[in-house]
Amino acid sequence: MSASTPEFQEELSSSTDLSEPRRFRVLLHNDNYTTMDFVIEVLESVFNKNAPEANQIMLNIHKQGIGVCGVFTAEVAETKVAIVHHLARQRNFPLRCSMEENS
Repeated sequence: MSASTPEFQEELSSSTDLSEPRRFRVLLHNDNYTTMDFVIEVLESVFNKNAPEANQIMLNIHKQGIGVCGVFTAEVAETKVAIVHHLARQRNFPLRCSMEENS
């Protein structure tokens, strides 16, 4: 039986239920010690934000206590959170990063 036969295609489509992967927002949290310059550096290097976007997100974090860095699949979000925590520890900053399911 070849993959092009109608029976095979019908079997594949009826047995495979594909759905969009769950998406998660990655958030940076304000603290009284992490510098604004470091937050901008993280936004540009980890989240690939350009300077104006990074500056706006940094201001949101500063003024509102939290800022959304992006929306990703679970594995990508987890990796970005881990990278942020690693970079912050290297520079002795208490910067917190978290992820939450995007509603």
